[in-house]
Amino acid sequence: MIRRIPATRFAQLVEAATQTFIARGYRETQMADVAHTLGVAKGTIYGYVESKAALFDVALRFADGHLTHPEPGDLPLPTPDEGATVAYVRGRIAAEVTDMALIRVMNGGLVVSDARGELSTILSDLYRRIARNRLAMKLVDRCAGDYPELARVWFGEARWAQHQLLVDWIKTRVAQKRFRRIDNPEVVARTMVETITFWAMHRHFDPSPQSVDDAVAESAVVDFIAHGLLATPSVSRKPKGA
Repeated sequence: MIRRIPATRFAQLVEAATQTFIARGYRETQMADVAHTLGVAKGTIYGYVESKAALFDVALRFADGHLTHPEPGDLPLPTPDEGATVAYVRGRIAAEVTDMALIRVMNGGLVVSDARGELSTILSDLYRRIARNRLAMKLVDRCAGDYPELARVWFGEARWAQHQLLVDWIKTRVAQKRFRRIDNPEVVARTMVETITFWAMHRHFDPSPQSVDDAVAESAVVDFIAHGLLATPSVSRKPKGA
């Protein structure tokens, strides 16, 4: 017999688990903590997932609302096989990377004639990808320190790989004189990533956030970075008295 459960309960569980894992990290989070946040008995949680590993896997998969919730008859969701959660994260990263504007520009699949347009396309694309995956990304970023296999994927295959792509892109455009001279592309690329990531993701978890619409923040960040990278045409000055 299929149990009757509140229609919104699974979504509430995902939200509570996401909040708790982000606040406490993977190692310190206990099922009782999530139950407390949700306002139910700890045993209720086991009606939805078999274990903390299953709960973390559920949070990663469902937090951003990209997947349809499971049917009541499929609950409780089992503990994932060894490596399955990390494989899911790796696959989700790969799916995002496949059609990133930065990669398509670098491999010639996307051509934007002017430097400002290319820069805006790449940075807006990156901002929007982070924004629509911000909960899963925050979960991984917060919990990777407690989860070595996840850390290797997150830092090695995601963050630093993306950073290196930006460095290569900057160096190429500087050599082509589409960007101004930059003495340390590595620092500039890191600054770009951190600025975009703050506004697209981290600020939403600030206990006292600045209320700014995502579209406004995206536009301001892209404009700010563009002014730092694009070559400024020299302005001819008339001699005094001319």
